[in-house]
Amino acid sequence: MTDTQQRSSVPPARRGRRAGRRPAGTSRLLSALVGLALAGAAIMLQTAYLDEGELNLPLTYVGDKGEDVDAKRFTVRVDSYVTAKSIQSDSNETIGTDHLFLVVNASAKSSLKPYKLGQPVLMTEDGKKFSATDRVDSSQTLSNVWVQPDIWVSGRYFFEVPASALPGARVVFAMPPTFIVESYQPEVEVDLGLDEAAARKLAASPQDVFSTAKK
Repeated sequence: MTDTQQRSSVPPARRGRRAGRRPAGTSRLLSALVGLALAGAAIMLQTAYLDEGELNLPLTYVGDKGEDVDAKRFTVRVDSYVTAKSIQSDSNETIGTDHLFLVVNASAKSSLKPYKLGQPVLMTEDGKKFSATDRVDSSQTLSNVWVQPDIWVSGRYFFEVPASALPGARVVFAMPPTFIVESYQPEVEVDLGLDEAAARKLAASPQDVFSTAKK
């Protein structure tokens, strides 16, 4: 990520040859006020060229499966994943699918205060997005757990996807949505490392039943 600095295009005002001298304190105060005004103008100028969609874009931190991806407020790691034909909940209800369940095992920690992460999104190689399935109760997922400062917690996320979504798939983790829209919220994008061959192998060997019961 590259930081850009705004430079003022306003040339310094010329002083008359016999301009009267100002008291030192007044000069410093005027200089500070002028500096603040120029800084404010630079920010307004930069913002003027960004539409609402661009202002709401997240800051994305990218990594691979098995890596600790630090997004400043929180850190996420994808530990493993499996596919399944059905999911059995704690209440022994079995949920089937015409596609595949992708079960992602992840760990997370926060930096300064506890957070709850939102449900993640799976992105395909061609840009399609699949939300985590709502057929598995969110209480069974990592989003139900408070992510603590400097303490790793682990949990699962569940996606219901066709086998064609697996090659090149990435999982995006972010904060839960709020009524207050914040510019440049952090998110973590993790590449699952599934090329065509690995994706075919994963899709061809799903578990018959994946149980969410704690062991």
